[in-house]
Amino acid sequence: MSPSSLPDTASSCGLEVVLGVDTHRDTHSAAVVSALGVLLDTRTFPATTKGYRAMLGWARRYGMVRRAGVECTGSYGAGPSRMLQGQDVEVFDVNQPDKRARRTRGKTDIFDAEGAARTVLSGRATVVAKTGTGLVEAMRLLKLARDSAVNARTKAINQLKAVIVGADPQLRESLAGLGPATLIRRCAGLAGPENATAVEQTVIYTLRLLAERILRLKAEPYELHDSRH
Repeated sequence: MSPSSLPDTASSCGLEVVLGVDTHRDTHSAAVVSALGVLLDTRTFPATTKGYRAMLGWARRYGMVRRAGVECTGSYGAGPSRMLQGQDVEVFDVNQPDKRARRTRGKTDIFDAEGAARTVLSGRATVVAKTGTGLVEAMRLLKLARDSAVNARTKAINQLKAVIVGADPQLRESLAGLGPATLIRRCAGLAGPENATAVEQTVIYTLRLLAERILRLKAEPYELHDSRH
């Protein structure tokens, strides 16, 4: 059914429809299903603010949109989810398309969007999407950045130790027995002798670079912790 074939009073007469959205990086596929389970229309929209608004406006031509099922509300679906919630639409997180329907009908984004709407309509969707705003979301983002810095620091430390293992014996012995903090500071201040070969100079440069990176990454979690207060 096309929008032009619908009565102009679809929304005003109180008919409820459910919106389903299959999300991706560049586009989102949407489906509108009536309260009786009839598929009314499907369409694809750009994954932009303008696209989100156009999607809701399109869905409202078929009736009142009070509920929506959106896939991956923590990633690609975060944008449309926030927009819908801002328009008083209750959004349910739908991350697992119906496997039986996929086997029967095949994998398409439109079918997944329809499945998301039907999951809400049937009551199987019970997880209400997070709003993506407020203190909880801010804390989540800070933790994500902190964990990333910690993981990168650990990787850099392992790389530094691997470089030391293959370094010139004299350099390796000069760094042996040092505690982790002292070792990193020592490497950050390394300076090669004037008669160092190209390989030796490269080793020293690499150790200094890694050590400086480790020191920067060590400071990041503290900065992120301070920003929480």
